[in-house]
Amino acid sequence: MIAIIPPTRTTPPSPSLLPGARVALRSPSSRGLLDGAWWPHSRDLTVELPELVDVLDPLWGRITRVAVNPMLWPVVPRKVTVGQRVVKTGWFTPELDPHTLLLLSYGTRRFDLLVIPPETSTACADRLMVAACAPDGPRLSATDLVAAETARLRGAAVIDRPQIAQSPQIPQDSREYAGGATSTHVGPTVAGR
Repeated sequence: MIAIIPPTRTTPPSPSLLPGARVALRSPSSRGLLDGAWWPHSRDLTVELPELVDVLDPLWGRITRVAVNPMLWPVVPRKVTVGQRVVKTGWFTPELDPHTLLLLSYGTRRFDLLVIPPETSTACADRLMVAACAPDGPRLSATDLVAAETARLRGAAVIDRPQIAQSPQIPQDSREYAGGATSTHVGPTVAGR
C-alpha cells in the first residue's frame, strides 16, 4: 500500500489565489471593506471581465452587473459577453473608489474587489492582494491601500501612474447604464453603443 502525504506548510497560508484570472479572495468568515483583489492584465474590460466572472460565478453566484470608476478604465462598455450570456457594466465617478470593482450577483449580493493596476510589479501586486485579503479585513479603502504601497516604494522603484482617458465620451442618455449620471457628467468612452 502506498500513502501519499501532502507537503507540510512552513509558511502561513496566503489568500486563495484562483486559476485563470489573477484574483485573490478573502475568507468568507473574514470582515473588511474589500472581498479580495483583482490584478487584470490590461485596461480592457471586454477582455478581462469574462475571465474574472468565469472564476467568480461558481463561488459567489451568477455575476449579473459590474460597476467601475472610469478613472482606471478608458472604455467602459454597456455590456460584456461572458460565455453565452451578457453581464451589464456601468460606471460611477464620485461614488465608487477608483481602485474598486463592484460586482452584483444574481442573489443580489454585493462584492467589492481591489483593482490593482495592470502595470503594477508582481511584488507590489502580491503585497496588495495579501493586504486586501487580510483576516481582519483591510482597514483602508482600495485607493488608500494602493497609495500606501506607492508610498512604501518611494525612494525605490516607482509604480507607473495609470493613464487616464483625456477626452472621454458618453452617450446622450448615460442614465440608461450609469446609475443616474447625466449626459453633462464627464465619464468614460462607451463601446458598443
